[in-house]
Order: sequence, then C-alpha cells, then structure tokens
Amino acid sequence: MEKPPVEGYIRIEFPSEEVARVVYESVRLEHETVPYRRSEIDFRREGKAIILEFKATDNSALRGTLNSYLRWIKVAMDSFEV
Repeated sequence: MEKPPVEGYIRIEFPSEEVARVVYESVRLEHETVPYRRSEIDFRREGKAIILEFKATDNSALRGTLNSYLRWIKVAMDSFEV
C-alpha cells in the first residue's frame, strides 16, 4: 500500500483484563480472516485495553474498516454481558 493519507489510533479501555481478553479473542478471528485492500489495521490487546492502529487510502475505506471493527467489538461486549 502506498503512503496512506488517513492514519489514526483508537484505544478502548475495559473494566478488567478478563473482559478485554474475551472481547479481543472474539474479534481476533474476524481480524485474521477479513481481507482489506484499501486499509491496514493493527489490532492488539494491551492489558485492559484493545488498540486499533489504522491506515487507509481514503476516508471511505477508513469508515468501512472502523465500522466493522467497532461493530464486532460491540457485539462481543454485548455477548459477554449476557
């Protein structure tokens, strides 16, 4: 990918490392299997936080990528609470 015009960083803090681990593991498979051609994302867990570092070729690619990850994280959090 050429030098992307859009870059950013999101850190989501969870109440505990256990919650962060469960959410991370729930989303990890999606992260590893979904190919993005116009964006790159570094998805990792650090203690009680999940980190998303992203690069995209344009705003549309960025929006699509972030919407996917944030939706997956929301679903995992909702499932954890049940």
